Amino acid sequence: MNPRIPAPLQEFWQAYAAQRGGQDPLDDERFYEVCQFGDTPELIDELAQLVLAGRKRATAGAVWFYEASGLGLPRPGLLSIVTDSQDRALCIIETTQVDLTPFDQVTAEFAATEGEGDGSLAFWRRAHREYFTRECERAGRVFSEDLLIACERFRVVWPLRFAG
Repeated sequence: MNPRIPAPLQEFWQAYAAQRGGQDPLDDERFYEVCQFGDTPELIDELAQLVLAGRKRATAGAVWFYEASGLGLPRPGLLSIVTDSQDRALCIIETTQVDLTPFDQVTAEFAATEGEGDGSLAFWRRAHREYFTRECERAGRVFSEDLLIACERFRVVWPLRFAG
């Protein structure tokens, strides 16, 4: 049992470990977080379904948010449990790459990999400008176009039916 994983998600984590041949202490060390994409129940569920469909293979977060969370930035090899808006485990993802980029320099290729909306950079900028503005306001900060973003790429590793 990994004490950093909430009790209701332990069974899901143990199923992942069993699929890999049993509990691997390295997997426990690689556990990063339980995560949801988005900040409303509707958006959380919509984005989770995009992950399960294989369309969403990346996410973006403000660097200051990661630093303030105490987790630090994600890095390749770390594992996270993705949940829906009801905190039900859906899949486990592995971070494969993290690039730090100012908001206004995020590329069209990254926007397409994130897989939201029509996949365009214009959609990505509009939707994420709104999201980061809300996130900054909740923390007493102000959004700016040069906000440093952690552009994280990932792959689904469990359950296998959703893995690439």
